[in-house]
Amino acid sequence: MTETFVPSSLDRASKFYVAGHRGLVGSAIWRRLGSEGFRNLVGRTSAELDLKDRAAVFEFFQMEKPRYVALAAAKVGGILANNTYPVDFLSENLRIQTNVMDAALEHGVERLLFLGSSCIYPKLAPQPLKEEYLLTGHLEPTNDAYAIAKIAGILQVQAVRRQYGLPWISAMPTNLYGPGDNFSPTGSHVLPSLIRRYEDARLSGTANVTNWGTGAPLREFLHVDDMADACLYLLENYDGPEQVNVGVGEDVSIKELAHIVADAVGYSGAIEWDTTKPDGTPRKLMDVSKLSALGWKARIQLQDGIRSTVEWFREHQDDFRK
Repeated sequence: MTETFVPSSLDRASKFYVAGHRGLVGSAIWRRLGSEGFRNLVGRTSAELDLKDRAAVFEFFQMEKPRYVALAAAKVGGILANNTYPVDFLSENLRIQTNVMDAALEHGVERLLFLGSSCIYPKLAPQPLKEEYLLTGHLEPTNDAYAIAKIAGILQVQAVRRQYGLPWISAMPTNLYGPGDNFSPTGSHVLPSLIRRYEDARLSGTANVTNWGTGAPLREFLHVDDMADACLYLLENYDGPEQVNVGVGEDVSIKELAHIVADAVGYSGAIEWDTTKPDGTPRKLMDVSKLSALGWKARIQLQDGIRSTVEWFREHQDDFRK
């Protein structure tokens, strides 16, 4: 039962399935586990295993029988995509996570980590966002369908704990960035979008770059390698029904971020702001006191993380331009 379970070091020889191992978070978890000596990692691409196909997922678990699971697979996208295709984001994510968790339950997965998103918290929740604010107010309408799916995942983890006593847990990351990010001109989030725009401006010799809004909103950014480290740390050090926020506990203005990115790519042109465009939410910061009390803290500084992400983007930019 959960009451008698004591988190400890995971067996490096046991089979560990990373669902979504090609995505931003999943690939980072895969790298982290490999560097920590896990010798029996299992992954499937979406072409090899459609996690929306319930029968295929159960067949996979019957065949592989993993001891541990990191559930990082999800349909993700920016505000425009979430707002335009809410049915897709709700239905596909519910199917993915329900299929994986149901199959994991049937085949005796000992430890499972479900990964959510900071968008699970109410739109007008106080800052910084505490775990206890879950389900205390209305969600942001532009991504409520995705948020509801992730909330359902948290509740499924809690239900498994109550009904079956398994020590499954959930983690909620802040804004993530790093190698493997989405640098699409139309679908990327703010940080990779700025990297691509300033790199393009540098290469083309553009005299100035104009960004949306005033640059005043505050955002928090966590390098995905830190996120992966936190995931393993939680699996080995935390057991509880409440989701755990994962972040750095500090934020930066979009204006500051733009200058950091410009410096990292070597762009020396003018940075301008179109104040007729919307700013979005003034601030979005995670309260990470729960994770800090467990003994974990982010290590990668934002400037260092952005520089290494720029290097990764340059090495892979031909893939993004096809």
